[in-house]
Amino acid sequence: MSAHPRSPARQRQQGVATLEFAFMLILGVVPLLLLTYTGVMIMAAQQTLSLASAEGARASLRYASPQERRVAACQAAQRSMQWLLDFAGQQANCSNAGVPPIVVSAPAPCVGLASAQCMQVSVSYDYTSKPFLPGTGRMYGWLMTQPIRSTAVAQLDLATP
Repeated sequence: MSAHPRSPARQRQQGVATLEFAFMLILGVVPLLLLTYTGVMIMAAQQTLSLASAEGARASLRYASPQERRVAACQAAQRSMQWLLDFAGQQANCSNAGVPPIVVSAPAPCVGLASAQCMQVSVSYDYTSKPFLPGTGRMYGWLMTQPIRSTAVAQLDLATP
């Protein structure tokens, strides 16, 4: 048996398989990787917000006046979520700690324990207005109808040192 050289039709078929593979890679795998990346970044943002609210609540436990506690809580939360604030182009106003993205409540009676005073630290990030990848804010908009947020509460000891 003699070996037959490859026919031109068979060579063209090999080129078509290569093109099909390239299209599947571009149209199938790349969007999957982009969705995975944005999901991981959203989870990182949520973890950052959880840390920021906890750090803010922890900072409010210092002995000081209520306003000084609010400012300390806001500044601690701001330090913990600075990368998100930088990415969104936002500034936290710690002199008025009642404006998003960082909201620190004034001391108030705790829920379920009216004899104690609590401060609540809430932080948020609006993903739909500033998505990590352009276009994904609209894509995730049906799922994420409100900003990503986290809240922590600290029970204050209002005794003097």
